[in-house]
This record gives sequence, structure tokens and C-alpha cells, in this order.
Amino acid sequence: MGKITFYEEKNFQGRSYECMSDCSDMSSYLSRSQSCRVESGCFMVYDRNSYMGNQYFMKRGEYSDFTNMMGMSNGIRSCRMIPMHRGQFRMKIYEKENFGGQSHEMMEDCDNIMERYRMNECQSCNVMDGHWLMYEQPQFRGKMMYMRPGEYRNFMDMGMSGMKFMSMRRIMDMC
Repeated sequence: MGKITFYEEKNFQGRSYECMSDCSDMSSYLSRSQSCRVESGCFMVYDRNSYMGNQYFMKRGEYSDFTNMMGMSNGIRSCRMIPMHRGQFRMKIYEKENFGGQSHEMMEDCDNIMERYRMNECQSCNVMDGHWLMYEQPQFRGKMMYMRPGEYRNFMDMGMSGMKFMSMRRIMDMC
């Protein structure tokens, strides 16, 4: 089970909201969130309601200022708890949307799809097992997107228009 506490102000000041599950809209609990503490588990936080907008992966630790750390000037608006997965990891990535073009099945992290698979980009995927983070740049850098098991035919439908994913990492028992 995960536990995260959000604070309205930077440096863990102001009103707080303790969360142990998904929260699609934090506005009924806090007017804004500028800092948080992750006591256990892993979470994805979003700068818009309903798990939309920029995302950031958070594991156990203290995050005193979202603006400086992540560039989230509006703070956190929603969060999703990432369940721990024990077992194998499998994801099939596709070069084009709707599972088109070149495809490759992955069972481990990939720091650069261009070097490993000769793919210019990844625009759709099918996550069969495990939870993954996809990054817009090689070496697990840039904006990220959380992928749980399911089919993702078009990343633009998820509010990620114009993004190309170039590296992928499994979310393992590191939380």
C-alpha cells in the first residue's frame, strides 16, 4: 500500500491532504499542491485533473518544491498510485499509431529504441505485463508517461500530442 501527503505550500507548509489511492481531482481537498512527502509506494503525479498533462514519477522521499524540481508551476492536480508488480514484464512497441509499422516485444528496459531496434519513434504499444515509464528522449530523460497493462493505440488520444517516445523503463520494486 502506498501513502503520499500533499501540502498547499512549498516546504511542506499549509493545509495537507493524505492520499493512499488514486485521486483524479485534488481541488476538493486543497486549493493547490506545491510539495509532498511519499512515505511508501510509488505514485505518478499530474499537473492537470483526471490524470492528464505533464506527469512525474515519485518514489519514497520528500519533494519540497514542484516548481523548481519539475517545472510544474500550477502544482499537482491529480495522482495515481502505482501497484507493485511481481513477475515478468512484457510490452510490445509499435513505430506507428494503431499498432502499425515496425514492432518489437520488450521484457527489459531500453535506453534508446533507435540504437537497439532502429526505430525512429514509438507511437503505440500494448503492455501485456507490468508497469512501465516511457520517456520522450533516450537515456530515460525528458517528459514521461506511465503505462499500465492495456492497449494504447494512439498517444495523442492520451493528451500527448506531438510526443515521440525514445526510451522505456520497467517500474520495479524500487519504491
